[in-house]
Amino acid sequence: MNNYGNQKEAGKMDELTNRVNNLIQQNNELKAKIKQLEKINHELESAKRKAEESDKLKTAFLQNMSHEIRTPMNGILGFTELLSNPELSEDERRSYINIVTKSGDRMLNTFNNLMEVSMIETNNVSLHYSTINLNGEFGDLYADFKNEAERKNISFRFVTDLPDHSANIYTDREKLSAILSHLIKNAIKFSLKGGEVTFGYLKKGDVLEFYVKDRGIGIPKERHLAVFDKFTQADIDDKNALEGSGLGLTVAKAYVELLGGEIWLQSTPNNGTTIFFTIPFKTNADDKPRDEVQVVRTKSAKPKILIAEDEPYTKDYLTIILKNMCSEILYADNGLDAISVCRNNPDIDLVLMDIKMPQMNGYEATREIRKFNKNVVIIAQTAYAMASDRQKAIEAGCNDYISKPINREELVTMIEKAVP
Repeated sequence: MNNYGNQKEAGKMDELTNRVNNLIQQNNELKAKIKQLEKINHELESAKRKAEESDKLKTAFLQNMSHEIRTPMNGILGFTELLSNPELSEDERRSYINIVTKSGDRMLNTFNNLMEVSMIETNNVSLHYSTINLNGEFGDLYADFKNEAERKNISFRFVTDLPDHSANIYTDREKLSAILSHLIKNAIKFSLKGGEVTFGYLKKGDVLEFYVKDRGIGIPKERHLAVFDKFTQADIDDKNALEGSGLGLTVAKAYVELLGGEIWLQSTPNNGTTIFFTIPFKTNADDKPRDEVQVVRTKSAKPKILIAEDEPYTKDYLTIILKNMCSEILYADNGLDAISVCRNNPDIDLVLMDIKMPQMNGYEATREIRKFNKNVVIIAQTAYAMASDRQKAIEAGCNDYISKPINREELVTMIEKAVP
């Protein structure tokens, strides 16, 4: 074969080699694209599963909320209608009234938890620090839940680690109280009759470690994290589950984290649960809690009271509660009228100040009244029920705060304490 033939043959081989190399390169690129598409497809499948799971959990949550609202509403409407029967015995009437009251408390608790979760998720929760005595707070919590524990024949106690004079800490009182209240309420709810609930704290270096312990039904290990999640908690299918929205622990976890702590639990089924949480141990000796405006009282006669309220039913309800414990009741339908009545009646002892009123709200009216009357006791009463609302009322010049629906015993105790 001559040189020309050899060159031609060599050219064909080079061309074939180049084609093979190109095909190999294209094949490798195709494999890479296929691998990339498989990864994208896997991610899409995973995202689809998560979205479906999220939708499922949200649906379960909404169904749970519907149940937690409609069930007590059924008790309220159903037994209210039965109460209209004139042939009821006195025992039946008392029983029905008790059911209506319990149903109302249950529905109110659900609404409060929903409001707290909503505020947390929209980042509308602020912290208000003050110096509090931890042992005193524990005593108040014990008093709040003692009757509830006794009704279930549950042994109920608390344990403190610091002596009273060393138990002053700098924190957000409302948030800490809310955390402990949610945990104690859960512990009592999930304890069987004759059980035991203990809450307490230990100082561990720069942190305070709190705990709430019960000997109740316990929680399986695989559900330990789920109990703090509102959506996952709502999807638990448990024939032994008790009533409740499941939001209390969600709120508690969020507040613990806001305060710079951690929360966890130890539990085994049928052997009880202990929930722990920590917050930083802080003190501020110069801080003075602003719980009340100092008021000097010299007379012991029945107080003269102004009800500043634009809602007729609430006004009637307050009048029925207060008519036998005061010398005179005055009324105002808006904030401007409240200022005018206080200015024209300097001997008023106490104002029940609704916050949401036409023309001028209760905060502004209180600030204006404080310009010319420093001594009158002003109690904010409002349908706003967040911890921050109490702080706003105190900062505006109110002495205390009570949320609607107003509990008669709580209001009477508050007034007797404020106007002895």
